[in-house]
Amino acid sequence: MSKTLRSGVRIATAISAVCLAASGGNVQAGPAARPVTATVNSALQWGPCPSIFPAGCQIAVLNGDPAKPNADVFLRVPGGYTIPPHSHTSPERIVLVEGQLVVRYQGSPAEDLTPGEYAYGPAGLAHVATCKGAGPCTLFIAFESAVDAIAFTGSLK
Repeated sequence: MSKTLRSGVRIATAISAVCLAASGGNVQAGPAARPVTATVNSALQWGPCPSIFPAGCQIAVLNGDPAKPNADVFLRVPGGYTIPPHSHTSPERIVLVEGQLVVRYQGSPAEDLTPGEYAYGPAGLAHVATCKGAGPCTLFIAFESAVDAIAFTGSLK
């Protein structure tokens, strides 16, 4: 994983690519498709994260059904919060929306993400993340399969 996005122009392009990838490349038009617009501060319905995460983690579904393929979510944690080691059955595409997040994927060095930066995690690859600073971290995450989180107890080396 590497930090690849640093400018506003590339951020917009990356978000478009994430949305296209999350749709499986199948962009629908017509009455079946519906536009979705949301911000971190909009009236989203926030709920708890999967039970493997400590209290304080929240998730909001932006588009799709988390029990089905191609859901998009915001995940929010308070400053100082560590998202424990876990993996997903789906690849995940992440864009940090707010805060500063240190993420480490198994077999890779830790990376500091700032707002607008992108990270990709292959299916089954364990990772851990910590929200640095006092403010919250909010991540946009696009999943190809159903949203899940599987606790990981091995080494991330």
